[in-house]
Amino acid sequence: MCAVRADWSMDHDRGVDRLRRSYDSVPPGQTVRLAKRTSNLFRPRATPLTPGLDVTGLGGVLAVDPVARTADVQGMCTYENLVEATLSYGLMPLVVPQLRTITLGGAVTGLGIESTSFRHGLPHESVREMDVLTGSGEIVTARPEGDHADLFAAFPNSLGSLGYATRLRIDLQPVRRFVALRNVRFTGLTELVEAIGEITGTRSWEGVEVDAIDGVMFSPGEAYLVLGTFTDRVRSVSDYTGQAIYYRSLRERTHDTLRTHDYLWRWDTDWFWCSAAFGVQHPVLRRLWPTRWRRSDVYHRLVRLEHRHRVFARLDRIRGRQQRERVVQDVEVPLENTAEFLRWFARTVGMSPVWLCPLRLREPSGPGSARAWPLYPLRPGRGYVNVGFWGSVPIAPGAADGAVNRAVEEAVAQAGGHKSLYSDAYYDRESFDRLYGGAAWRAVRDRYDPQHRLTGLYEKAVARR
Repeated sequence: MCAVRADWSMDHDRGVDRLRRSYDSVPPGQTVRLAKRTSNLFRPRATPLTPGLDVTGLGGVLAVDPVARTADVQGMCTYENLVEATLSYGLMPLVVPQLRTITLGGAVTGLGIESTSFRHGLPHESVREMDVLTGSGEIVTARPEGDHADLFAAFPNSLGSLGYATRLRIDLQPVRRFVALRNVRFTGLTELVEAIGEITGTRSWEGVEVDAIDGVMFSPGEAYLVLGTFTDRVRSVSDYTGQAIYYRSLRERTHDTLRTHDYLWRWDTDWFWCSAAFGVQHPVLRRLWPTRWRRSDVYHRLVRLEHRHRVFARLDRIRGRQQRERVVQDVEVPLENTAEFLRWFARTVGMSPVWLCPLRLREPSGPGSARAWPLYPLRPGRGYVNVGFWGSVPIAPGAADGAVNRAVEEAVAQAGGHKSLYSDAYYDRESFDRLYGGAAWRAVRDRYDPQHRLTGLYEKAVARR
């Protein structure tokens, strides 16, 4: 039986109507963009000169089919709302990015990853079809095959440069009420990488099935893999929304259990470990800081305010402190090169902790059936590890703009990897086109946005427009 809001079709049509009217109101020659209340981007952007597209009414779950295990979801729906709707049926999206306010449309056009990605790949790989408002103002339904298969393939990692998804039909997976966790410590990176390879290949560790895997490197000599198994049988359950801080538990416990809902948002409460920058991990301030404000979107708003007003940067200059470079990145490194990349990172950049999330493109119909995606060309059948690091480092005297970020880009390229584009990027256009499918992107853009009304991918990712 398909669970559907009785009025969803009419409401959705009204939302799409508002979107199209707002598109029509943008003067010819002016850039078209969305008007979103929240964003998980980390690159500053130029101030827009025209109003954004009205996405009011495009933020909900339209239908959940528990038999087919699919959901029809509007493009601006956050994963927080999507998960709330699907868990009531004992289902969840195949991959749930770790921050609550990431939208489904944003994860598909801008990529996302989480601990089930070693089984299910990236969020866009669970999409069966999607309705896309293109740069020409048309709405087309794109599927893996058919008239708009080129748009379907190029949409992931296009960052809104090829259009905006208004509705997506996605696959869901069954889930149990709890997640049992094993925090496995490694004192060597070679052993860590070997374990990831074994778990990715067998989907088990020491005879126990593994449904989810991620990890944290505190140093090359201290790293942890967190192995999750869905279960209905538990003795006790932990809660990391109060005084306890999740990432610290990896060092304190070998076993743990969370409610599935809490597991999905375990990183959101403290924005992984980045809440420390706001003092929220101090026991006294933590008691005073309202629980409803312990969320990634609250911290992100504070960061955006700092980007705009530069209050702390000015104070640092007044105090004579060394200026700092923001290094906020997620990169995919081939599994066989991960240990060496992590050693390079610890030696050269020195930020800690670092998040680790194994990844392999989805194989929906069995081994060998995974497809490639031209704008983020990971190799089907190959194992990768997402390495996430978020913070800042001192700027060396005389260093070029973005020196550390540029070094990361070069190291990732040498390792045969790819870098997500939600944050600062410094590629020249030729390198960017080679790494991010420039020829494929231009062919699709010219078909669906012949007047080039949407901001180009390079202009968004590197030129910060």
